Amino acid sequence: MKCPVVIAKSWNSIPPESQQNLAKVVVSLDPLRPEDPSSLQFSMEMAGNEAVNMPKSYALNMFKDIVPMSVFSEANQGKVATEGRVEHKFDMQPNNKNMEEYRRMCRERTNKSMIKNRQIQVIDNDRGLHMRPMPGMVGLIASNSKEKKKAAPVKGPEVKRTRRDRGELEDIMFKLFERQPNWALKQLVIETDQPAQFLKEILNELCVYNKRGTNQGTYELKPEYKRSVEDTSAE
Repeated sequence: MKCPVVIAKSWNSIPPESQQNLAKVVVSLDPLRPEDPSSLQFSMEMAGNEAVNMPKSYALNMFKDIVPMSVFSEANQGKVATEGRVEHKFDMQPNNKNMEEYRRMCRERTNKSMIKNRQIQVIDNDRGLHMRPMPGMVGLIASNSKEKKKAAPVKGPEVKRTRRDRGELEDIMFKLFERQPNWALKQLVIETDQPAQFLKEILNELCVYNKRGTNQGTYELKPEYKRSVEDTSAE
């Protein structure tokens, strides 16, 4: 199940030995249409111990197109057993009545994550260049920094970028796509200051890549995410 970052942080803060209930899952089925996949609905109600501004009610959107996975357990003797298979994926989404509150919380978190702590470091390279006198020359010739020959520019090492929290990066991406609908990968790397490969993983989930047309070589949000961003912009 893919859950919002604020939910994951809240659950991870609970000690493992605690017997506290985290949430309640409600399954709804239309008895008149038992064979219709849309008649099966899932929702989740928080136990009530989360942050004050956190939505309490969520819809669970179910998907079956996932990579097959299995669940394993390990006994004290080191023996491994298969407990089951993962066949469905759930995405948590706040219900409509909690959507505005959740969006406000996401915007505040995005604004905080986009504040960069910049440091200025002064490097002193003002060293004189000393030369040994050649035969027939008297004394020592010294040149100051103004007289030094300009060194050929050296290509510095590739900047190593630190990965952000995945949820925070998704919020930043939505904020960028509010500014303009299409972005090239290089532009997004500069805007987010994130590794290109990590950024591609997020883009593959949120966006479609334009291989032709006027926007060739750029990414744009998938329709389901685009509608959400447009609603947020309208507000």
